[in-house]
Amino acid sequence: MKRLKNILFLITLLQLLFILPAYSEELLDVDSIVDRMDKLYRSKTSRGQIEMLVVSEDWTRTLSMDIWSEGIDMTYIHINSPKKDAGIATLRKKTEMWNYFPNINKVMKVPPSMMMSSWMGSDFTNDDLVKESSMRDDYDARLIAPEVADPENYYVELTPKANIPIVWGKIILVVSKKDYLPVWEAYYDEKGRKMRTMEFSEIKMLGGRRIPSVLVMKPLNKPGKKTVIKYIDLEFDIELDPDVFTLRNLQRKR
Repeated sequence: MKRLKNILFLITLLQLLFILPAYSEELLDVDSIVDRMDKLYRSKTSRGQIEMLVVSEDWTRTLSMDIWSEGIDMTYIHINSPKKDAGIATLRKKTEMWNYFPNINKVMKVPPSMMMSSWMGSDFTNDDLVKESSMRDDYDARLIAPEVADPENYYVELTPKANIPIVWGKIILVVSKKDYLPVWEAYYDEKGRKMRTMEFSEIKMLGGRRIPSVLVMKPLNKPGKKTVIKYIDLEFDIELDPDVFTLRNLQRKR
């Protein structure tokens, strides 16, 4: 009987050794992972230079642009090249968005029905630009086991909280255990179908932060299509002109 009790005690101890690390890992790390992602490209203010490469089966185009932001509520984008697109600008303030087209000298507000439309022919939608969702505030997060063993990365499943108007049914976020930097994300619709992925690469020091400088968005329902965003320069917590996030700034020549 004593031998049986010892065996049972040993089995229980081994079970605890396997269960407790996973449990404590979720308590300690999942909030840190999500919080890190929320703040990685955000700050009180920022200004950057970006190149966007849009690739399809039949053509490619490269856009060069400047971007300004204030928190998560305001973003201003000004396209510098190519020549035919130079001067096109986008402003978003909270959930409202406007585009300026210099060839017709007109500012157009983007209606709610167009929020899921492509921005400048890319694989990023208007909604991607104006979304003010916070992974920490708007999603429930939990660590999950990967389908294939991956000792170098954490896998986090994000599901929308109740009564939060979010397009995606869930997001799988993969980050490096070493530095909590993102590796890739997968977006699923409400039916559980994987619709697109975003890959992060080329970690660099920009604005005093180590961040992935290249983001690749791939829609899985459009073979051969992808959009590559490359951060050329990035500054955080700088003083911005108060007129940056105004409608009149959309039409200002640069």
